[in-house]
Amino acid sequence: MVDFSTSKLRTRNVRAISTEVLEKGATMSVHKYTTMPGLKKLAGDKVVVFHKQNYPYAVFYCHAIKPIAAYVLPLKGDDGVKVKAVAICHLDTSEWNPKHLAFQILKVKPGKIPIYHFLPTDHIVWVPNHKSA
Repeated sequence: MVDFSTSKLRTRNVRAISTEVLEKGATMSVHKYTTMPGLKKLAGDKVVVFHKQNYPYAVFYCHAIKPIAAYVLPLKGDDGVKVKAVAICHLDTSEWNPKHLAFQILKVKPGKIPIYHFLPTDHIVWVPNHKSA
C-alpha cells in the first residue's frame, strides 16, 4: 500500500486518511447526514484510493485517478452520530462508461459535471502530506 501510494504520488511524505465515526461504539449506518461547517480540501489533485473489497481477508482495489479532489468534512447523522467523512470529487468523467450508475441517477452524460461521493470507513485515501485535516 505504501509503495504503491508513494510511487503514484511521487513523494515519500504521505499520509493515509479514512472516514471516521467519532462516537465510541457507534457505526456509520444508513442515515440521513447533514454537512457541518469545517470543509477542508486535501492536497492538490494527487490522490490514491484503496477501496476495500468483500473478501474474508484484506483485499483492496487501488487506483490513482486525475484530475480528482479530496475533502474531509464533518457530518452529523439524524441519530446524532458525528462523522469525519472523506469525500472524493472526480473532476473529469468524460472517459467513464455512460451506463455508470452515477449518470443514471443524475441523468447526465459523462464529462458534463464532476461526480462527488463519500468513502465508507473501510476505504483509505493516501495524499501528499502538505496540509493537516
